[in-house]
Amino acid sequence: MTRPSPVTEAHALEASPAYRITYCIFDMDGLLINTETLYTEITSEILGRYGKKYDYELKAKLMGLREKESAAILVRESGADMTPEEYLHERHLLQLERFPHCVPLPGVMRLIKHLKESKVPIAVATSSYRKNFDLKSMNNQELFTLFDVIVCGDDPAIHHGKPNPDIFFVAKDRLEKHFGHENIPNEECLVFEDSPIGVQAGMNASMKVLWVPDENIGRLYPTLDGPILRLESLEQFDPTFFGLPPFKE
Repeated sequence: MTRPSPVTEAHALEASPAYRITYCIFDMDGLLINTETLYTEITSEILGRYGKKYDYELKAKLMGLREKESAAILVRESGADMTPEEYLHERHLLQLERFPHCVPLPGVMRLIKHLKESKVPIAVATSSYRKNFDLKSMNNQELFTLFDVIVCGDDPAIHHGKPNPDIFFVAKDRLEKHFGHENIPNEECLVFEDSPIGVQAGMNASMKVLWVPDENIGRLYPTLDGPILRLESLEQFDPTFFGLPPFKE
């Protein structure tokens, strides 16, 4: 069976680098670590107690949002007889059990180590609140200590969550301060995202966007406009496509 091309037909580009990329900014859940799978399992379990089902159409609306906003939408659209606060409480108890066991997704360690060794500035920009980031990262220090900057969704500098571009602007500004740079163009930032809302946030920031959707989410958006590149996995990522240093053999 022939493996589909990682480049969407609508956005197929020449193989030679057409971009200058200075910063790489990564979403976290479902892109770097397998927590989106855990979120799906946990939310399905909670809704099941109320006789409701959790499908990918609803999940796609929640991905990338901050937790209070996503909880309100979930409760409203699922019709579950609970408040957003009750949902978040139940979810948090299950997260305490499961998040410490999350692991990096395929291709992640190779890519992040490569960018770090190549001295490419890298940041995490996640809608997860800091308390959840701490749970997810506690047994993944080999990965997260490589990043120069980490920005979480409850950072006081972020006034509006995705699809607003605030979080990516904050990440870029902190990379500039960390490295002593000034006025790096937004177009020189490459955003890695797995959610449609995150993709829109990257586009709203006027940054280049690479999309790595879960296959179930990807099927809902077969012709999503915006991403320069759409991959099935970070294992497929070729740094030279964006003018970044090639992987070492």
